[in-house]
Amino acid sequence: MNVEVIAISTDTVFSHIMFKRTSPTVKNVQYPMAADPSGAVARAYGVWQPRSGLNQRGRFIINPQGTIMAVEVLTGPVGRSVNELIRQIQAMQAVASNKGMAAPAGWTPGKKLINTRVPEDVGRY
Repeated sequence: MNVEVIAISTDTVFSHIMFKRTSPTVKNVQYPMAADPSGAVARAYGVWQPRSGLNQRGRFIINPQGTIMAVEVLTGPVGRSVNELIRQIQAMQAVASNKGMAAPAGWTPGKKLINTRVPEDVGRY
């Protein structure tokens, strides 16, 4: 999909190493896991929780120009959907490469995009 994935948490590098060694899920992670023990990144993205010193779980889709295109922040016990994340990235890429088009709710590759271009003669009498 030509994307870069980075996991960032307030855990230390040493915690990440232990997760990679012991967690059946995390040991298969192929993308970088960055440590943010001071919470600087969490503060910058608005997910810092000062009482606990931890960050809320969330995901941010950022386009190549550095614009945040989507944010999802959920409570700790609620999991996120990787399939929905992939669908959203695919929709954003399709729209980016098809100027004037939009992806309707639930759009998936192979479905039609919506034309949002205003015809030149609109508004003429």
